[in-house]
Amino acid sequence: MFDIYTIIFLALAVFIFLRLRSVLGQRTGRERPPYDPYSARDGARGASADNKVVSLPPRGADAAGKAADAQPREERWKGVALPGTPLAAGLDAIVAADKEFDPAHFLTGARAAYEMIVTAFAEGDRRNLKNLLSKDVYDGFEAAIGEREGRGEVAESRFVSIDSADISAADMRGQNAQVTVRFVSQLVSVTRNSAGAIVDGNPDKVTDVTDVWTFARDLSSRDPNWKLVGTEAGQ
Repeated sequence: MFDIYTIIFLALAVFIFLRLRSVLGQRTGRERPPYDPYSARDGARGASADNKVVSLPPRGADAAGKAADAQPREERWKGVALPGTPLAAGLDAIVAADKEFDPAHFLTGARAAYEMIVTAFAEGDRRNLKNLLSKDVYDGFEAAIGEREGRGEVAESRFVSIDSADISAADMRGQNAQVTVRFVSQLVSVTRNSAGAIVDGNPDKVTDVTDVWTFARDLSSRDPNWKLVGTEAGQ
């Protein structure tokens, strides 16, 4: 017979799994994910030129794409990309293939995924990393975790803030949409050996970190999720 603590832990495990499953997810109207964290927000928020709020795409609709099509080209990606730039052209190409793509919606998920991936890597949480990384990126992360464990080291990472997350590149490669995001964050990180002595980092120092990550999604697939396909240190 299940006691109350078993039920609580099972419920927590289900919540964490569904949270990871839906992060960076975009609905296409064909799939039915068990949980969409964005739909729980105020779906009645309007979007207009006056308040400059970009509404999240409604369920099963292409309102985001239609809104972008209706705007003058010089206003379409205001605050995201300058008109006539490769970034604006790349965003146009993605919206042409996926009418529900919304940069603001995407960046909300990207910020959440960034923090979750950095934290999971520090904790050696391979299971959660698999949900968010492409195979090639996961293999690299897994190898680094294995080397760290082989040395008997333990890493700790704590976010102080994510100061900015900006789309720096976007394009379509066949059926794959790719979006690159430049993250600027403040992080406290430290690595300790098996005896607890610090071998890298400083638990009392906040470090400025810039990362450039590329996320991709196969638009021909029913899977609504984006995955991390490339990482590099930014300037």
